[in-house]
Amino acid sequence: MTEINGRPYWELTFDKDGTLSSPAPEDFLEQVQSQGITELFIFSHGWGNSVQGARNLFSSMFSLIEPQAAGTTGLGARGYVGVFWPSLWFPDPPPDAAASVAAEVSAGRPGAAAAALTGAEIATTLSDSFPEQGQKATVAQLGQLIDQGLAGVASEPDEVQEARLASFHTQLSQLIPPQQQPAEDNGAAAVIATDDPKSAYATLAKAMGTATVEGDAQGLGSLFGKVWAGAKDALRTSSYWEMKARAGTVGKTGLGPLIEKLHEKSPEVRVHLIGHSFGARLASFAIAGISSAAASPVCSLTLIQGAFSHYAFSHKQDMPFGTAGALNAFVDRVHGPLVSTFSTNDWAVGKWYPRASFVSQQDAEADVDPMMQWGGFGAHGFQAVDPLQASDLQPEQQPYSFTAGHFYAINSSAIVADVKQSSFSGAHSDIEHPEVSWLVVSAARAAD
Repeated sequence: MTEINGRPYWELTFDKDGTLSSPAPEDFLEQVQSQGITELFIFSHGWGNSVQGARNLFSSMFSLIEPQAAGTTGLGARGYVGVFWPSLWFPDPPPDAAASVAAEVSAGRPGAAAAALTGAEIATTLSDSFPEQGQKATVAQLGQLIDQGLAGVASEPDEVQEARLASFHTQLSQLIPPQQQPAEDNGAAAVIATDDPKSAYATLAKAMGTATVEGDAQGLGSLFGKVWAGAKDALRTSSYWEMKARAGTVGKTGLGPLIEKLHEKSPEVRVHLIGHSFGARLASFAIAGISSAAASPVCSLTLIQGAFSHYAFSHKQDMPFGTAGALNAFVDRVHGPLVSTFSTNDWAVGKWYPRASFVSQQDAEADVDPMMQWGGFGAHGFQAVDPLQASDLQPEQQPYSFTAGHFYAINSSAIVADVKQSSFSGAHSDIEHPEVSWLVVSAARAAD
C-alpha cells in the first residue's frame, strides 16, 4: 500500500486467468479494513498499458478524483485501487506514416494502421504480450508468413500461397484458440474459427479498408494480395479477441469474488468500479462474479470509452441477437447509477472495433446496421436498456441528475477530443480530464 494525494492506494495484479498474484488477498482485505475506508474507487486500465503506463494513468486520474471527492458531501473516507492485468498491444504505425494513417482511419478505413506496418513490425509489438517463449516464436512466425505472402503475390504459384496461408491460420488458431463469448461479443470468433481463411481474411481486409489503403502497391488487385492484407488485420483482431476474453475472465473470476469477500469482511465499504477501454469490460464483468445483490458492495459503475459490446447490459426485446446481454441479469449488483461515456473522436471503438466483427455480418438481422450490430460503448454508450438517459459530459462541479439503478449515456465528444494522441485510436485514451473525474465522483455520490 502507498498513497495518492494523502489517501491509501493499492495495486492489484491479476494474471490472465484471474488469479490475484499481488498482494495476497487477505493482506489487501485486512489493510482496507484497517484504514477505515468507506469509499473504495477501483480503476482498471485498458489495452496496451505497460505497468508504468497504467500506473501513470491511475496516478493522474486518482489525483483528479481525490480533491473533487474530498469536497463532495455524501462521500466518506476514500481509498483507491489500480487493477493491473495482462492486456495486449495494438501497434501504432511508424511516425512517418502517422498523418496519412490518421486521415484514412478518420475516413473509416482503420486497416490503414495495419497496412502501414510490416508483418514483422506487428509481431514485434505484440510479442511482449505473450509470456511463453513458444508463443513469442509463433507470433514472430506469423509476422514472417505475412511478409513472405505479400512478397510472393503475383509471383508464386497459388498452391505455394495456399500452403503458407494454411500454416498461418493454423498457428494463429493455436496461439489464440476460439473462446465462446456472449453473442454480442462473439463476432470476431469467425475470423479465428473459420474453415475458409482465404475468404475470411479477404472479407476482413475489405471491411477494414486495408486493400483500399494499399491499392495495387503489393498486388492487392489479386485475391492473395487482399488475403495477406487481411491477415495483418487478423493478427490485430486475434489480439483484440484474446484481450477481450481476458478482461471478462479477470473481472468475473478475479475481481468480482474479491469484492464480495471485501463486503463480507468490511460491509461498510462502498465500491465504485471504473474501467477504461477493455478495462471497462473487466470492471463490468466483475459484477457477474458477485453471487447476489445482497453480497455486492458496488455502488457505481463508470465505463470510460468502453471497448466492448454496447449491448452487454441490454434487455432481450430490443437486441439484434435474440437474447439478453450477458450482464443484463447482474444489473442489481450495482446499487447506484451505471454510466458510460462515448465520443465521436474515439476511432478505436467507433471505427475499428465494429469492423473487426464484420466477417460475421451474415448472421445479423437484415435491417440492422453492422456498425450498430457490433458497436461498442465508447462510440454509442448503452443500447437497449431501461431506464436510459442521455447527457453531455458536464464541467467540473456542474451537478448531474443521477438516480440509482438508471443507465446514463454521456456524450464526451467535446472533451475526449484529441485525435492527435494516436493516428490509429484517435482520442480513445484522451480521458485524463477533470470533467471525466467529476463524472466518476458524481456517480459515486448518487449511490444508494
